[in-house]
Amino acid sequence: MALSPEEIERYARHLVLFDVGGPGQNKLKAAKVLVIGAGGLGAPMLLYLAAAGVGAIGIVDHDTVSLSNLQRQVIHTTERVDEKKTASAAAMLRAINPHVNVIEHPFRITADNALELVGQYDLVADGCDNFPTRYLVSDACYFAKKTLVSAAVGQFDGQISTFKPHEKMADGTPYPSYRCLMGELPPRGLFPACEEAGVLGALPGILGSMQAMEVIKEILGIGDSLAGRLLMYDALAARFYETKLAWNPDNPLSGTNPTITSLVKDNYIDR
Repeated sequence: MALSPEEIERYARHLVLFDVGGPGQNKLKAAKVLVIGAGGLGAPMLLYLAAAGVGAIGIVDHDTVSLSNLQRQVIHTTERVDEKKTASAAAMLRAINPHVNVIEHPFRITADNALELVGQYDLVADGCDNFPTRYLVSDACYFAKKTLVSAAVGQFDGQISTFKPHEKMADGTPYPSYRCLMGELPPRGLFPACEEAGVLGALPGILGSMQAMEVIKEILGIGDSLAGRLLMYDALAARFYETKLAWNPDNPLSGTNPTITSLVKDNYIDR
């Protein structure tokens, strides 16, 4: 897959990197990435994936742009308030890089459409803002055998990891899934949403940019994957912390005796 003269100039800083070069840039160009959410995490992630030259980027979001989004969702502008977030984000990505194929999915990801949607892409990055969707996306990626880069933020902290429980570690045990980290779906209200608790605007920018980096690493096959590790960021202390994640053989999705064998709507309702 030859790069055009314009692409060679555009990606010049990639092409001189030993770990990227022409072959790596062609991997990015051939890749298809699905991003769940065009909000605080999705905004910087989408911008950097498009700028990096990821060939096809799908955006899933059912919402419209509101004025309160603009404090952190830097892909949108004041002029696009009340527009569909997928349309607003797609316009920005096409302005940044016309070589990228941007696919809009202006609807919710649900148990009915998740497998078909995820199956169209090579890799998924989850930037949603609620637990039912995180669990649904994680389960769908497991069944579709797709690597998932997932992040979440609180008021002043955040976390990120990569999940590929369909693959095995060097010792032969599966990589952990999101359910190995979180267990059962938390009840409604246990973790207040952003509109209730608030969030410092730059924080999702940091975690979303890190998601883009991890997606690019997975596409290129370089560096150390975050699979099996959870990286946490404390913004107020300006510190990163890391902990190991282990496969839980009792987890209901990818354990030794799984009870979740398909996507059932009732499994993704917080109660």
